[in-house]
Amino acid sequence: MNFDIDADIRVARTLPARVYSDPALFERQRERIFARTWHYAGSDDLVKVAGQVHPFTLLPGTLDEPLVLARGADDEVRCLSNVCTHRGTLVVEGAGVLTQLRCRYHGRRFQLDGQFHSMPEFEETKDFPAKSDDLPSVALARWERFLMVALDPATQFDAVAGPMQRRLAGLPFAHLVPDAAGAREYVVAANWALYIDNYLEGFHIPYIHGGLSDVLDYGAYAVELERHAVLQIGVAKPGEPSFALPASHPDAKKNIAAYYWWLFPTTMFNVYPWGVSVNVVTPIAVDRTRVSFLPFVWDERLRGRGAGAGLDRVEREDEAIVEAVQRGVSGRLYDRGRYSPARETGVHHFHRLLAEFMK
Repeated sequence: MNFDIDADIRVARTLPARVYSDPALFERQRERIFARTWHYAGSDDLVKVAGQVHPFTLLPGTLDEPLVLARGADDEVRCLSNVCTHRGTLVVEGAGVLTQLRCRYHGRRFQLDGQFHSMPEFEETKDFPAKSDDLPSVALARWERFLMVALDPATQFDAVAGPMQRRLAGLPFAHLVPDAAGAREYVVAANWALYIDNYLEGFHIPYIHGGLSDVLDYGAYAVELERHAVLQIGVAKPGEPSFALPASHPDAKKNIAAYYWWLFPTTMFNVYPWGVSVNVVTPIAVDRTRVSFLPFVWDERLRGRGAGAGLDRVEREDEAIVEAVQRGVSGRLYDRGRYSPARETGVHHFHRLLAEFMK
């Protein structure tokens, strides 16, 4: 199914309803979207010291790719395939500190940079070892404390995240402390793209989020579009917490309560005066999505105030409305809607990106 989203938001129609409910289209997205884009892998706290390794699965339920983060003796962090090049066993089965990676099935060993090291009982094997016996490396990028990976990236990470890096430069990322106890995970009975749709517009705030509407100036809410990203800017009402930005900053004269950055397709960095909430969206079925809230704090005193307070309540409000939309678009009588040029430019931009990647 090919479809277009008109570049002129004034005449454009939204995504066809089938995109949210057709299992065949969901399957198509695995290779055309998720394998070619950047995804959140974790923070650098996972591999702080040389020899530290952290195995994980990239987008479980969608890509299901076994990977491992490893900090080598040279202090470089790498992302490697976690599948042994002998018979396909998982190599690293738990986080820890190692001098080498060793497959427990037949004893094949690798260096922490993925290079083949040794293998018993292979003395008579010809043309061995070869480059194919190394663990494949995976594209890894870093923004401040956060690590991003891509299997076959369609674009460089700097091209995706450059505007975010420049806009937020100077904030105290070095002082961020991960708050594992505050992390939350939700399973939403809706298609992943519906969740992104909802995230990318402040249009619904006065109707769905009463608490958030009390602290944000809806009239000043702004959206900026980048090639593979969207920034939403929440402006604080008088008396609510906001960033203390230097005079040279482009937002210095605004009372910024929150920067909501979305990187296509599934990662959000929500930056508040208290720190950062990383939201990771994981598609697990055509009508089911896992959403992870991962908080990192630099000023605990502001945690319970302003736009960054009550995130669990906001998420539950979003979950209820998105699940209602899923039920609606799965029916027979709805196909496509229209956009508000004043409030849905982010959604329109996302739909154009999704259509571009699916072709």
